[in-house]
Amino acid sequence: MNKDTRLNEWFVPKFGPIKFRIFIGMLFLPYTGMCISFTIIGSLLSPIVLWERVIALSVIYALALGLSAHAADVLGSKTKPWGNYLNKRQLWLLTISGLTVAYTIGVYYIIFYVPLLGIVAILEGFFVFAYNLELFKGFFHNNFWFAVSWGVLPVLAGFIMQTNSIGILSLIVCLIAGLESYIEIRTSRPYKELRRNGRHKNRMKKLETRLKIVSLGTIVFSTILVVIRLVAR
Repeated sequence: MNKDTRLNEWFVPKFGPIKFRIFIGMLFLPYTGMCISFTIIGSLLSPIVLWERVIALSVIYALALGLSAHAADVLGSKTKPWGNYLNKRQLWLLTISGLTVAYTIGVYYIIFYVPLLGIVAILEGFFVFAYNLELFKGFFHNNFWFAVSWGVLPVLAGFIMQTNSIGILSLIVCLIAGLESYIEIRTSRPYKELRRNGRHKNRMKKLETRLKIVSLGTIVFSTILVVIRLVAR
């Protein structure tokens, strides 16, 4: 087994065939869930919540960022974090197919209901390639732009999906989500380096715990908000 694989990560299943475990691990489900939670939180800022749009946007981000962005990240990586189990053709297929379905759903809503969402769609599509493939000499592959694409824009997308507008409260929450995403990526980078080198296991465990708190905490928080909103209907 390639020593650089991340099969022993806490979010990777310990059962099933190797390619299945690689695929599930590559989705980074806790962090993808964190990003989707931001879209839900943004949606719940609206006075009236259209739940089918909440679901639609969750699917869009699950495909475009959870699947496509992470597959593109493997393509752009020089360290082979998931080994050689998925070749470039398979990774490109995952990237393009996820984006195709996500943007098909998104364009439908942009044309008929929320044209302002098109701005976010263009920006997020740009970051899928610019950040993950490290285009423009890696200019956008840094913590700041990660926070923008994985924190600020998802909240904004959620609010726009409901209202086709931008409000002061939504901008404030965008900044909070951006800060949380910044904390997550600032924690993740040294954590990955320690795991890759197999050194300072106590510090690695502390960073792993912090990542669990940030990602799972966000998911739990958004779930509680959804329950409260549904009960209050």
